[in-house]
Amino acid sequence: MRPNGSSGKRILRRLMQAVAALLLLLLTGTVVPVNRDFRPTPDGIPVFVVSNGFHTDLVLPLWEPGTGTGTDWLTQLGPELQTRFATYQYVAFGWGSERFYLESYPGHFPRIGTILRSALPGATLMHVDFHRSAPRPGPRVAALQISPAQYQQLVTTIRGSFAPDSAGRPVLRNEAGYRSEDFFFRARGSYHALRTCNDWTNQALKRAGIRAALKAPLAASVLFQARRAGKQEAE
Repeated sequence: MRPNGSSGKRILRRLMQAVAALLLLLLTGTVVPVNRDFRPTPDGIPVFVVSNGFHTDLVLPLWEPGTGTGTDWLTQLGPELQTRFATYQYVAFGWGSERFYLESYPGHFPRIGTILRSALPGATLMHVDFHRSAPRPGPRVAALQISPAQYQQLVTTIRGSFAPDSAGRPVLRNEAGYRSEDFFFRARGSYHALRTCNDWTNQALKRAGIRAALKAPLAASVLFQARRAGKQEAE
């Protein structure tokens, strides 16, 4: 039986109410902070949240021996990268949809169909990008100074996002990414509309005890709270 006009209007009204409730939840999640008592650590470990307007990455020191964490990303990411990037200072990590990543390089924006399909649960990749120096300050870069304990938890979350081989080593998916300095690795987890690349960044900050958003599906959501945390450095 086909729904009559009043039934169709009720269905449409409820659908609009559901969409409005979801948007309200997402907006509220952006402005409501977690770990609001976070304070930067003087002379702590520098980390950065960097956005291209749509996606966010975490940028960490490539080698961090000074405070006892002993993190050496080159050793962990594989011997094939050690010689090439031994003189670099920082490395960026991002998590996202395999469909979106693989259809957006070299230099292509994914088709609408790819974007829509990415809203459904799908496989993921880790995007790793090497930097010669620290990111430059700007409207899409939030700089933080964090404690060794916070840094170690951040490292734990990032490591746990890689899908390792039988020997526990990260698995290189592609020999090149968007440039000669970035790569894709196999990742754990499923990407979908409620678990986005920006949500991954936000969750990593949250788990490390760093100020973050309650919910951050968009890059602007992540940067909003990261900037607030950065401003506390000057207080």
